[in-house]
Amino acid sequence: MDLSHLTPLCERPGPWASVYVDTSAHSESTALERSVEATAVQRTLKTAGADDETCRAVRTAVDEMRHTREPVGRALFATQGEVVLDLPLSTPPTASAQWAPMPRTTPLLDLAGEDPLCLIAHIDRKGAELDLHSAREDRHLGEVSGDQWPVHRAGRNNWAERHFQLRVENTWEHNATEMARALETCQADTRAELILLVGDDRECAAVRDKLPKALRERTVRCRHGAGSRSLGMEIARIQAEHVAYRADRSVGDFAAARGRDGAAASGVPAVVDAARQHRLAELLVRSDGPDTHREVWVGADPDQLATRRTDAVALGAAEPVSARADDALMRCAAAGGASALSVAGAVPGSGPPGGLGALLRWT
Repeated sequence: MDLSHLTPLCERPGPWASVYVDTSAHSESTALERSVEATAVQRTLKTAGADDETCRAVRTAVDEMRHTREPVGRALFATQGEVVLDLPLSTPPTASAQWAPMPRTTPLLDLAGEDPLCLIAHIDRKGAELDLHSAREDRHLGEVSGDQWPVHRAGRNNWAERHFQLRVENTWEHNATEMARALETCQADTRAELILLVGDDRECAAVRDKLPKALRERTVRCRHGAGSRSLGMEIARIQAEHVAYRADRSVGDFAAARGRDGAAASGVPAVVDAARQHRLAELLVRSDGPDTHREVWVGADPDQLATRRTDAVALGAAEPVSARADDALMRCAAAGGASALSVAGAVPGSGPPGGLGALLRWT
């Protein structure tokens, strides 16, 4: 999971209200139920010690959800009277409201985690329409137009027709090259993880063959066409398979890296040290691991992170507070430009033993 969208949570000291709202069920009484839930969330946060301004801001945000048809759920993070971040989820959450020194972001790895951004090209012989798709957005990027003539083969087989067919082949080749260049540019701009080609076999194969090797490896041709009702389900399946593959690869990389000195970190003290040094490449979390809720000490700055209070003071934290290890490491990882991955579905024993580990940038 790319943690860059969590950056606003690294810029405020807290404490934080973290609220997860399940909006997957809808009925005639949904609006009333949402208002009742908003009041309950406000009461829970107030009892936990949250300030009145933050309680009111969260209540307003939850109450306003009665006016929209959210398909799954949302996660809200608020402090100092303001909802700083409001994220859509891809899996219905267990409704909760917490007040703590750190924003409770670790559940996002399972609820809104791996959401591969897809660059979708609807291809024909004359060009392509490009769309961007993820659980968070659907956006039309534009069109790519190639040569418009000639693009259809003739049926006869005399010399003149064979010459015409050669011109058709040249037009296809040119158009495929133009579309591949456009896809390469769009992928670089959007950082899409997957490129999905929708169209006839020959046309999609011609475009794929023109892509650089690194992009061909993440390019998939969809079996269903643009007008098919099954296309959406196929895209969801491709995304899920990509997520599973990426998780298996990261767990395998972690297992191999543990055998090399300094290539991986496992356990709270080692991961905390690596995070503070900005060495995290990818944080691996198993939410039910015993290390996730171990106590660490944090200051206002993400780098003020230690396993002992005295060490946090030595790092410049004026008034260190205790926090969950997983959430403190998520903040540090986001601030340091690292990614994070839930390994909840990994083969038992293949991930971090205590539930927290990391692949490191350098030894």
